[in-house]
Amino acid sequence: MGFVYASEADILNKALFGLTAKEWRRANPDAEGNIRDNASREQLVVMSSLESQNALLIQ
Repeated sequence: MGFVYASEADILNKALFGLTAKEWRRANPDAEGNIRDNASREQLVVMSSLESQNALLIQ
């Protein structure tokens, strides 16, 4: 089940940011934190909504 959520997280990151977390880390090696730590407030609100909807679909 953890793999399902991890792969879905990559899909959501790709949809919202255009990059997976791994791709973002490679493109931003000196950045502190992760892709979400560097997201705008608006992006985080959208991501929260996408995650909620996605969790319902996975069930």
